[in-house]
Amino acid sequence: MAVILEAENIVTQYQLKNGSLIACDEVSFSLEKGEGMGLVGESACGKSSMALSLMKLLPKNGRILKGRINLNGRDLIPLGEEEMRKVRWKEMSLIFQGAMNALNPVRTVGEQIEEAIRIHENVSPVQARQQTKMLLESVEIDGKRWRQYPHEFSGGMRQRVMIAMSIACNPKVVIGDEPTTGLDVMVKSQILQLLERLRREREMGMILITHDLSVVVEICEKVAVMYAGRIVEYGKTEKVFGTPAHPYTKALITSFPNIYGRKELAASIPGSPPNLLTPPPGCRFHPRCPYTKPECRQEKPVLRPVEEGHFSACPVVCR
Repeated sequence: MAVILEAENIVTQYQLKNGSLIACDEVSFSLEKGEGMGLVGESACGKSSMALSLMKLLPKNGRILKGRINLNGRDLIPLGEEEMRKVRWKEMSLIFQGAMNALNPVRTVGEQIEEAIRIHENVSPVQARQQTKMLLESVEIDGKRWRQYPHEFSGGMRQRVMIAMSIACNPKVVIGDEPTTGLDVMVKSQILQLLERLRREREMGMILITHDLSVVVEICEKVAVMYAGRIVEYGKTEKVFGTPAHPYTKALITSFPNIYGRKELAASIPGSPPNLLTPPPGCRFHPRCPYTKPECRQEKPVLRPVEEGHFSACPVVCR
């Protein structure tokens, strides 16, 4: 399969009142055509910052210090805002967490989808309207509802509208930044099934940012585990979760409830993620790791192959 998106050593910085914070520290991965990749980890580990970096939608106090973002062979880092507007929606799109906050409350959902189509596609208003209705139908919403406003839809339906907007211009890559947050279990399952169906039908690459490991196991061929701004384990999903090589990945799996296991509280990871204004030296997980050795406090770990299609950044490679 052809690689359509490749991130190489991305370093993303936020300038804060009390110093600078590196949210993504030399993050690298690749995505193939039609492939699903999960990006998992605790809150504030850099997942959403990575998504915003890929789209070059960082806030004013954020910037990419170095690295390359190759989309279909073109590096996006040097592109200005005007050029990036042509890339967003057309080549790579983003599904935000809260659809109600992302959608304009004073415009109909049809107008908002049509706008994306007319900006990037050479079509008439009538054709854009027809495409909009077809897109709504593709996400299982009656096309006649294009005239309605976001507040007239349920939370799950608003999320479907966001998905329709994200695929309106047939992008090669779609990034879902926790697209099912705040939805009930049944609606969440429907949204995930919808994303999976659209990905396979349209052969899109998809990056799914989530806290739910079971979702990644179900629909992603590849997974990257992030901790404190770095990828600590990366590879094929069945290998990373089947034989985890990094203590943090092991701890994440252990802390996830098992409905088939004993009826008891899942084990929590002791301690808290580090403050990235003053991150610990060496492996950033070492203050919380039960396997810490002297080299863990000194060496900056890099991803090394554990087996084919499986990489870990643990200096000791605990298994």
